[in-house]
Amino acid sequence: MSGKKVLMLTGEFTEEYEIFVYQQGMEAVGHTIHVVCPDKNEGDLIKTSLHDFEGDQTYTEKPGHLAEINKTFSEAEAELDSYDAVYCAGGRGPEYIRTDPRIQAIVRHFHETQKPIFTICHGVQILMAVPEVLKGRKVAGLGACEPEVTAVGGIYVDLGPKDAHVDGTMVSAKGWTALAAFMRECLKVLGTEIKHT
Repeated sequence: MSGKKVLMLTGEFTEEYEIFVYQQGMEAVGHTIHVVCPDKNEGDLIKTSLHDFEGDQTYTEKPGHLAEINKTFSEAEAELDSYDAVYCAGGRGPEYIRTDPRIQAIVRHFHETQKPIFTICHGVQILMAVPEVLKGRKVAGLGACEPEVTAVGGIYVDLGPKDAHVDGTMVSAKGWTALAAFMRECLKVLGTEIKHT
């Protein structure tokens, strides 16, 4: 099997685990992950954040590591047909990149061409900006996103912290603690089979 090409949508303060763990895990099995951010070029760095639940009413946020953009945004836009799937990483980035018409056009492209869409945590906010993507679909995300999912006609799925959900070729999860299950389901959708001997 030849490796697949996945476009990862990020912004400043995207959740670091959902960039690094996903990218490195997928690359380890032979897939290409292009990490892009609006108006950023290959080689640019973005700040990331680390979210955790530590007994407060909501999550805490701490500075993460710098993440390297490995594909110029405008180049990725021009090559959408070459990608096999799009991945919406979570954290704080989605709340503002979702308002960018270019991001919306990218999501719409994957929806209309019926290619896989992967989303975790707040990544579902990116999909909310293109309501037809979620209409009638079952999707997971951080619990705080449930009202928005419902408002655009989606069906929110309340998963355990280590679980993932599959609706056709859409894979979703609640947050970074589910990355193992999430990536396992993404690999299945991409047709990647890992055998142990």
